[in-house]
Formats: sequence, C-alpha cells, structure tokens
Amino acid sequence: MPTRSDNPAEPFKKALTETTRALANEPDLTVTFSVDPPGMANDSVRLPQISRAMSRAEVMLARGASDAYALRRRFHDPAAAARYRPQGETARAIFDAMETARCESLGARAMPGVAANLDARLADEAARKGYAELRGPDEAPLPEAAGLMVRALATGRPLPEGARRVLELLGPRLEASSPEALRAAVAALDDQAAFARLARQVIADLGYGEELGEDPDQGEDEDDEQSQEDSPDQDQEGGQEQADQDQDDAPDEQGAEDRAAPSAEVSSEEDDDADLNDEAAAEDGEPPAEPQAPPPLSEADPLYKAFTTAFDEVIDAADLAEPAELTRLRGYLDQQLAPLRGAVGRLANRLQRRLQARQNRSWLFDQEEGALDAARLARVVANPTTPLSFKVEKDAEFRDTIVTLLIDNSGSMRGRPISIAAICADILARTLERCQVKVEVLGFTTRAWKGGQSREEWLRVGRPGQPGRLNDLRHIVYKSADAPWRRARANLGLMMKEGLLKENIDGEAVEWAARRLLARPEQRKILMVISDGAPVDDSTLSVNPSNYLEKHLRDVIAMIERRRQIELLAIGIGHDVTRYYQRAVTITDVEQLGGAMTEQLAALFEADPHAAARAQRRGAPRRRIA
Repeated sequence: MPTRSDNPAEPFKKALTETTRALANEPDLTVTFSVDPPGMANDSVRLPQISRAMSRAEVMLARGASDAYALRRRFHDPAAAARYRPQGETARAIFDAMETARCESLGARAMPGVAANLDARLADEAARKGYAELRGPDEAPLPEAAGLMVRALATGRPLPEGARRVLELLGPRLEASSPEALRAAVAALDDQAAFARLARQVIADLGYGEELGEDPDQGEDEDDEQSQEDSPDQDQEGGQEQADQDQDDAPDEQGAEDRAAPSAEVSSEEDDDADLNDEAAAEDGEPPAEPQAPPPLSEADPLYKAFTTAFDEVIDAADLAEPAELTRLRGYLDQQLAPLRGAVGRLANRLQRRLQARQNRSWLFDQEEGALDAARLARVVANPTTPLSFKVEKDAEFRDTIVTLLIDNSGSMRGRPISIAAICADILARTLERCQVKVEVLGFTTRAWKGGQSREEWLRVGRPGQPGRLNDLRHIVYKSADAPWRRARANLGLMMKEGLLKENIDGEAVEWAARRLLARPEQRKILMVISDGAPVDDSTLSVNPSNYLEKHLRDVIAMIERRRQIELLAIGIGHDVTRYYQRAVTITDVEQLGGAMTEQLAALFEADPHAAARAQRRGAPRRRIA
C-alpha cells in the first residue's frame, strides 16, 4: 500500500505551503489542504485539496487561493477595516469587495506569476456563478463589479470572460457615478485607511450613503478643532506654524502615511453644513456630540445579543461546494426521491391549476361598448328596440407576490426529512416560477458544533457572563428571488452534503429572512418556515438562560405577525410548531410535507380573501396531519 510520501502531490503541497507563508510574511502560518471550501481563520489558511493526478486546473486554483489569502494577510489590517466598514449590507459588500481587490492588486502589480494565479481563480469563480450568462445590469452583482473595476484600473490586466461581462454591464454606472473617487482609490492602494475613505465615497456616489453609518473620522476632527481653540495664546508666527503642522498631521490610525488622503476626499454640502454646525458648537463651549450607540442585533428584542458576529456568514450555496460536487449531490438527491416525484408532482400541478385559475380573466356585462355579447342577442330579436349588449374583459386582481421558503438545516433534519424538504422546495420553486410568482429558498444552520470560533474567542477573553448567542451563524442562499430555477437547481443538492447540518438558531434566521423579504418590491410577501422543532444550540444554552433562544424566536414571530407586512406560516416535521406560529401545520410523516406545503400555499392564493381565515377556523392551519 502506498504511503503518504508516495503521493506525487506532496512535494507540490510542501512548496505551496512555504510560498504561502513567505508571501504572507508569516513563517508560523498553518496551511492545510481540504475538500471543504477554501477559507482563512486567525492563524491558518485552508486551500483546495490536490489529487494525485495534479491536473492543471486544480493546481492553478490552489495557487490562486494561496496567493489571494496570503496577500490579504500581508496587506489587510482588520482594525482599520473595522473602523471604516459600513453598517448596511449592500454598502458593506461593496466595501469588502474593493478591499479584497486592493490587497490582490498590490501583489499582482509586483509579481506577474501571482497575477496569473489570481486570474485563474477569478475565472473559475466567474464560471461557477454563471457571470458569462448575465443578460442585463439588474442581474449583475454590484459589489463584484466594484472590486473588478479596482482590479482592472490598478493592474491594467484584461479580466477573464465571465468577470469581463460583469464589468461590461455595470462598469458604465461606476464610471458615471464616481470616476474621481475610483481613480483616487487606485492611487492610494498602499494606504489602507486612505483607500477605505475613498471606498466609502464611491459607495455614497452609488446611492448607498445611508448605509455608511457614522463617519469614523468626524469625531477626531472635532476633538482637534476644540483642542486648537482651547490652547494658550501664541505669537502669530508660532500659531501659524502649529496650524500648518496640525493640518499636515491628519488624525488617523495609520499615522503619517495618510497625510495625502484628505486631498482626494469629496465632501457633500450636508457634510459642509455639519462641519459649520460643529464649529459653532465648539465656539459656544459645547462638548462634541456623543457617538450613536450601535443598533441592536435584533429589532424584535433589543436585549437579545451575540457575543460576536465577526464569524457569522451569509453565503451562496454554490460557494460551499465545487460544481462537480453539487452535481453529484443533486444526482444523489434525485435518486433518493425518485419514488416520491409522481405524488409531489401531482400536488404541484394542483397548485399550479389553482394559481392559474386565480389569474384568469373575467367579463363585465351590459356595457355600452366592447365585444358584442352574443348570448343576449335573443333579447334584440324579441324586441328590436332593445339596445345591443356588449361585454368587456377585465383582469382579476392578483397582486405581485414573492414566497420565501426558509428550511431548517440542523443536524436533526439529517436523512429523509432534509431530502423531502429539498425536493419539495425544488418542485414548488419550479411551479411558482411558471405562475410568475417569485420564490426564494434559504437555509439556516451554524458553521460549527459547540460554538466554533465565537466560543473560542469567549474562552480567550476570560468567559464573561451572559454572553448571548455563542456560535457562528451560517445562513445559506440556495436560490435568490431573481435567479431562475434552472440556475439554482443544483444548489439544492447541497443539503445532502455530509457535515453541513449542525445547530439551529431559528429566531435570527426568521428575522434575516423577513428583512430580505421587506427589501423586495413585491406587494405581497409570504414566508414559509420548515423546521423540526425548537431552536437548539448547546454552546449558547450552556451559558445563558435555558429559554434564551426560544424566547427570541417567539419575539421575532410576534413582531412579524403584529406588523402584518409578511404572511408567516410554518410546517413542523414531527414536532408541534403551533406553539410558536399562529398559522402552522404539524406533520408526523415527512412524506406528507409536499402536500402540506402545496395546500398551505394554495389556501393563501384563494380567490376569496377570507378563505384562509375560514380554513383556520375549521382547524386546517393548526391540524396535525396523521
């Protein structure tokens, strides 16, 4: 039997490990190779596995991942990034993409070999996400476009085909919105703080200024102005010298490296007005305004908290497995559920017929103009003085609708429950898409058992009491609302991946899904939760009250149901979820999930707006399906 040393890939792995450490300038960095998705932690880097065949594609991908993570560790200062990082989700994504492009561009400009490796990795990512098939700017991701724009301007290298398509669609918008800030940012690649300030300016120019949060430099500028006015009198020459010195030494964590940055900043009229107000307040002797407290983690319960959110992630399913693995898992899912496809398909057809019936047109009779009503011509024959009768076709009211399926990806769903949930989500997504109803498929779990990096950080700082949620969240987007079903079909196979299903923190997941729904333009919003019990996370519950997660789930549900902006319903698999949700169904056999899902959705789309209420009075939403 061959030993580990006989593997022809081992010399390459050793060489790549040393290259990664050298490029990152961290001799003690831990480098591992795994079939899990590549990633980076505090003191380690995980690279893609290299097979014995050592194909060119996998070698280039490993090199690209190695160079990308090494350059980020070398050129990225987490403290400076945290200071300038925006609060809003879209603004934060643009900021992070530009920062990643900054780090990689610094290496690509200095080392052509590194640039080729990064291009190979970028080409693979673009192919996996289908960027080459994008048809319009609405389908292209703006954060990726901002990062690609920085990369193209900084390196001058042509982008791979898929990435080039993203820039073709959104590049004109970026150029028109913020040309000066983009070019100034590229000129400031070596200065992370200056680059971060210019990235914030780009985000504001793109129309996301309200997501930036407080200006991190504003408070320090006010303190400097106050200290200058309170300083003792000096002679005119000395005062001028001190003012010049203060102007050169702009306050920043990076010290003198940022002196050139203010000349590239663009201030808005609102900022000018705010500065004038701050100066007036300083002259009156008023202290600078206190910084606003950060918003609570949960809108439903301001007291609910997490020890840290630094390790949480919202990730696309396609980023958690390679395309080949997703295809294999999807095939396994289809094989597992082939006997059930006929039954679930019939239910889906029934739902489609009911939805299409809801969308059918109707007629207005006895109109003075329109199409001749032939059925009433007999009246004219009987009495020639009777006027002709016309009819007009009208559209029945059918509000623009979106449905979100939020699926529990906890360990207790392993096996047949998660398989049934995946195939039902697949069938429903396809059916609703045929009826012009947008559908989104989401999942929720944690990144690790027993707390993960959040717990490690809690232990490191001395185990403070009542830390709140103590695990790393993983929220998965299997299918976004605007993605066609054919493009997301393989993603649902990820639910079959070994090791994916871990703990479940339902409250934050339901609130996350609701926030995504509220940001959508559709008039009617439906959220269906599929779970098999109460929220459970051993790490959190071991150091907090035993009902900590359950109470938060109840608070989130109560908030959603009270506001009535979203129609919330739930299906419990083997567990009674009616104690949490007003509109809920509990099934005892997972094979009944398809029928429960279609019946619940069909009831919501009844022509009679009170049908769902009557069904609830009859006990349908709360019944237990035996």
